[in-house]
Amino acid sequence: MELLDKLNWRYAAKAMNGEEVAEEKIDRIIEAARLAPTSSGLQPFEIFVIKNKEVKEKIRPIAWNQSVITDCSHLLVFAAWDTYTADRINYMFDLTNEIRSFKNEGWENYRQQLLSTYPQKDAEVNFNHAAKQAYIAFAQAITAAAFEGIDATPLEGFDPNKLDDILGLRAKGLRSAVMLPIGYRDAGNDWLVDLVKVRKSTTDLVTVIA
Repeated sequence: MELLDKLNWRYAAKAMNGEEVAEEKIDRIIEAARLAPTSSGLQPFEIFVIKNKEVKEKIRPIAWNQSVITDCSHLLVFAAWDTYTADRINYMFDLTNEIRSFKNEGWENYRQQLLSTYPQKDAEVNFNHAAKQAYIAFAQAITAAAFEGIDATPLEGFDPNKLDDILGLRAKGLRSAVMLPIGYRDAGNDWLVDLVKVRKSTTDLVTVIA
């Protein structure tokens, strides 16, 4: 019930007060995102944690001039792989073998299945798939922030090409997917802070097939 209480408390803060969030809380939020499930365990994304004021100020104009960009404590950018490559797939499979200290025939067969499938697909198709995996971690970071009593504002309203340029993502084989400002709400300047949370009823949202 504590988690549900926290999720009822959270909302997408429209104004933040600039107060710095303790690094240990940020670390736990990032760790929650790191532990998120992804397709085939490939984790096809990276997370950029932006604290630098000048970089935030460059991003704000290409994100509808939203104040939370510059007034947040930390700005998280989830950047997905621009495509799947053999090297990227092999890295994660090799890492699994190294950490588990053994090789599994079924796992190695699965490696070959992915190698014969993903790298041959259109790069845009692969990016869209990778971005979906980034969103899973993104959602888990939002939940973790709520659990910490920290505000987080999901942001898709930005020019991804310009954000990629600012952060030099394309040179790293990455493309921006979504942003998450993290900080503390500025209740006095946030029109949304006291409004009742609106969600569909469970009846309207869920269909149980027994």
